[in-house]
Amino acid sequence: MKKHVIGLAGFAAVGLALAGCATGGVPTGGSGSTALDPDAKLEGEITVWSWDVGAVALERLAADFEKEHEGTTVNVVDVGYDNAYDKMSVGFQAGTGLPDVVTVETDAAPGYITQFPKGMLDLNPILGEDEADFDPFKWSAGSDADGSLRIAPWDSGTVAMFYRTDIVEEAGVDIEAVQTWEDLIAAGKVIKEKTGHTLMSTDIAAGAGFQARLQQLGQGLFNEKGEITVNSPEAVRVLTMLKDMNEAGLLKNVTGWDGRVTSAKDGDSAVTPEAVWWIGTLQGDAPEHAGKYGVMPLPVFDEGGARTSNNGGSGLAVPAQAKNPQLAAAFVDFVLADAENQASMMKNEGLFPSYLPALEDEQFSAPVDYFGGQPVYEVFAELTGEIPPIVYTSDSAEATDIVANAVSAAVLNGADPATVLEDAAKQLATSTGREIAD
Repeated sequence: MKKHVIGLAGFAAVGLALAGCATGGVPTGGSGSTALDPDAKLEGEITVWSWDVGAVALERLAADFEKEHEGTTVNVVDVGYDNAYDKMSVGFQAGTGLPDVVTVETDAAPGYITQFPKGMLDLNPILGEDEADFDPFKWSAGSDADGSLRIAPWDSGTVAMFYRTDIVEEAGVDIEAVQTWEDLIAAGKVIKEKTGHTLMSTDIAAGAGFQARLQQLGQGLFNEKGEITVNSPEAVRVLTMLKDMNEAGLLKNVTGWDGRVTSAKDGDSAVTPEAVWWIGTLQGDAPEHAGKYGVMPLPVFDEGGARTSNNGGSGLAVPAQAKNPQLAAAFVDFVLADAENQASMMKNEGLFPSYLPALEDEQFSAPVDYFGGQPVYEVFAELTGEIPPIVYTSDSAEATDIVANAVSAAVLNGADPATVLEDAAKQLATSTGREIAD
């Protein structure tokens, strides 16, 4: 689902609530022992929680599901984004009160999987044979340490680089020749000198895209053992690059979502590394710039490196307390592991599929007028299967806040990147009890 700007901050608050029940036994909301059967007889009704365009998409597909499965009813409830996580947290803790299917954003998934290890059913019996057909990052993010799929991939936040064609042309820069971040920085200096535009606008206080760049190097804030890696050589490399970019005058610091949108409308910067859902933001909030944008893969850090990462997206889970788990799982399978249905959610609701076969639909190779006729969705479709999987934990929200402070200290205040990240690792270790990776 299109990323909400308050998603991560909202989950940070949820994370605090969940952490409060982490001592002693954590209610699981059910035993999690129900064995899903792909051949089970489907009957009865289920209730599904989602919000905004996600709820619209699910309600539309629910009608099709009911036609295919006589005697079934799917009730889709738009619980509202502001209420969704409060309701889910209370329901998981109490062991009652949740519906048959819930929507969980990718950023929030690890917290629920870790805090309620048996609170959601393993969907592998239903979807496991399709694993290779899903965005590998999303599948990993929705799975627990034992490989059980607790949250099935729905939509992806595949990241590429948006660029202003008029600005790079004015600067005489061949932007499509840019292959590495070093190349982009060199191009940014020319753009700054020739046009006065900064290279990119970013919210430094929110992390300035640090984690998305780090994911390109195949690393997150934790490793597979759950150890802290915010002070890794890769992390230092990314933060040093951001600091150098700011010192060269290539970053415009903006505040929050509104600041980013306003900066795009004002045409402050030449490029924007962002997820596929930025297409809709530009078309909706900056229609005056139609014909002035292009899209290309992200620059790499090293030859052969990943040219994409992830920002946003969501999945569907079946709580262990579901009253009709077999029907719930069948509905999840119908919605998510079907190329036609996933493609329809892109066409009708703008939800970019995590199911790779759906990306073969003709709409993903169609020209987009706003981008001068470039088939921009094709770029994201080709990159989605290449998103590097990284590790999230129940402490990811807290780690994000701590790292954002470290980014601000280095980029805005000139602190040494290695030092501030080492301090961030120690702070995170103290607050979470986790070990710092060697």
